Amino acid sequence: MKKLLILLLIISSLSIFSQNEPKGKDIKVGLVLSGGGAKGFAHVAAIKVLEEAGVRIDYVGGTSMGAIVAGLYAAGYNGKQLDSILHAINYQKILSRELPRKSKPFYEKENGEKYVLVLPIRKGKVGIPVALSGGQNLLNLLTRLTQQVNNINDFNKLPIPFLCVATNLVTGKQEVLRKGFLPLAMKASGSFPTLLAPVDINGKLLTDGGIVNNFPAKEVKEMGADILIGVDTQSGLDKKNNLDSAIKILNQIVGFQISENGKGKDKFVDVLIKPNVKKYSVVSFDKIDEIMKEGDSATRTKMIVLKAIAKLQIKKKRPFIKNNFKQKFVIKKIEIIGNKNYTRAYMLGKLNIKRQDSTNYDKLESCINNIAATGNFESVQYNILVGDDGETIQFKVKENEISSYLKLGIHYDDLYKTGVLVNYTAKHLLNKNDVLSTDIILGDNLRYNLNYFIDNGFHWSIGARSRFNEFSANVNFDDVNVNKININYSDFTNQLYIQIVFNRKFALEIGAEQKNIKVYTETISTLDSIPSNSSRLYFDKSNYFNFIASIKIDTYDKKYFQKKGFYLNTDFKWFLKSSDYNKDFVSFSQLKGKIGVAYTFFNKLTTHFISEAGLTIGENRNRVLNFNIGGYGENFINKFAPFYGYDFAELSANSYLRSALTLRYEFLPKNYLMATANYARVEKDIFNKGRIFENTKSGYMVGYGLDTFFGPVEINYAWSPENNSNFWYFNVGYWF
Repeated sequence: MKKLLILLLIISSLSIFSQNEPKGKDIKVGLVLSGGGAKGFAHVAAIKVLEEAGVRIDYVGGTSMGAIVAGLYAAGYNGKQLDSILHAINYQKILSRELPRKSKPFYEKENGEKYVLVLPIRKGKVGIPVALSGGQNLLNLLTRLTQQVNNINDFNKLPIPFLCVATNLVTGKQEVLRKGFLPLAMKASGSFPTLLAPVDINGKLLTDGGIVNNFPAKEVKEMGADILIGVDTQSGLDKKNNLDSAIKILNQIVGFQISENGKGKDKFVDVLIKPNVKKYSVVSFDKIDEIMKEGDSATRTKMIVLKAIAKLQIKKKRPFIKNNFKQKFVIKKIEIIGNKNYTRAYMLGKLNIKRQDSTNYDKLESCINNIAATGNFESVQYNILVGDDGETIQFKVKENEISSYLKLGIHYDDLYKTGVLVNYTAKHLLNKNDVLSTDIILGDNLRYNLNYFIDNGFHWSIGARSRFNEFSANVNFDDVNVNKININYSDFTNQLYIQIVFNRKFALEIGAEQKNIKVYTETISTLDSIPSNSSRLYFDKSNYFNFIASIKIDTYDKKYFQKKGFYLNTDFKWFLKSSDYNKDFVSFSQLKGKIGVAYTFFNKLTTHFISEAGLTIGENRNRVLNFNIGGYGENFINKFAPFYGYDFAELSANSYLRSALTLRYEFLPKNYLMATANYARVEKDIFNKGRIFENTKSGYMVGYGLDTFFGPVEINYAWSPENNSNFWYFNVGYWF
């Protein structure tokens, strides 16, 4: 109170004195905003009251959330606009590592969505991720919001001169950021430890400035402010009873240093505004209106002083840069800076952008997501340089220094039983743009998958796959006087292929395949048609040499529990040669296709339609190579396909047609009730001279699903009116 009275006397003296001053003398006002995470919403409310009082801000600076608000204010937004911006942001999405699935490379959609934990390997040692998120979503947002000043690298030349503070992780000292790429500077200042990854700026590894200086009052005062107004949302250290979460404990640890470094900062401030936000945490993003109300209330207690300050200012309006960037523009030139291990063709292919393309900011942000979703880059920046005959898009990337990862997954289902997935992934190992991924699956059935892929972007890419898969199952068998036999099935497959992707949605692939299939039983030892001299009866033990081709489209929004999107997978295989264990092989081919469409009503009720079919062209004399239909699962290989209400591989023929309609209702977040009806024809000739509905089988299923961090958890009950069988299906974790 005493300081406030002194300030009022000073202002009154300045007011009287200013009448005798030469015309044009003005009072410069600075504004400093503290860090505080979600508590920083109070800053925007304070700015709105300052503008209502008529105060013109000449210098602005801040730390962490204060730096983000101050940076946007400096870029030309007023308080009302900042209010609208903060209310429109999806904070869970912004602070998440996840990018839209449509941005993921086609290779990642096929092979990468099965891991629970991804651990970086640094210098041969397995570590832990530096943060929950790399912050690309936040950088995208800040870049978009500051496009009107994207060519200004000196923060003193912004509509309002600006600075922010970050912490140097190597020296432990503060770095005052006054130049550079504005969105990156704001992101660096606000990179709360473990929540957002540190930022590399000019070789310095920077993180949240609040660690060393959460209220840079002295720095803003020294910019030239005659009067400094400060909004401080710091609440001190929490009591023991409030330390009940990991975020609160981490914030408390960081708060030790903040509390110590914050001593004496208030002496640089002439008007101090302290919103009462102690009951909120740094992640109380759902309390925006409550926090803003506290900021408004605290600022209005200083209204008399603020109006007195405004009267001392000759120029009443703050400088402002209008939104002068185009909504659409034509790309004249594309510049890419910072790529070393990835070619320009790779970069352009992932960005999905070309010269002479007409684009807008939504499409451009989608391009950024495309390149960020590869996981190969720590950050992706872009600038738009406006020209008379088109725009130059300048991309600046920082490659991820980590190129090797250990990935883990878990799964249980009724066919493969328990599986623990251990994966090693290495990038740009032998060539630029390449990735090597090796899955070892330990458990009831030993399996492995090896993938090597050289991604050439717009050009044809090259890949190699190797797979070993085995399982045992009881299946119907009507060739002898037994109902079921237990078969042991193993598959060893090697493929070489080339692939081209169009618009990140459509992939065309052709190649060659060597496949070894072994299928045997110990239930019976001999058949008239298949003699055996051992306790094992082999149905097949052959090598096959095949031509393969496929067309794939995947626009699903999620891998599991899809809400929208379209899926197509058409696979053609021409069996050219065989070692012919059964001495009856003739060359033939098979065509298999699957389509899926998902659409959601009212964001709760999803209809998901799937139809798939298989057709044999020529004569297939080997039952093992038939289409085998029945059971439940998403990890079936070769010619196996699910059909709810029938046992695994219960139906077998040279062709089949199956359609299923699922209704899925999300009654709680990530909790689903599901009902499915599926119908199928499994025949030698599915066309049946036009009688395509004759001898149609049906099956039904109801169940419950839960979407968890380690994958889907489902329990389903299935039955069919054509038989007396019913089945319970249970699975946990991502399918592999």
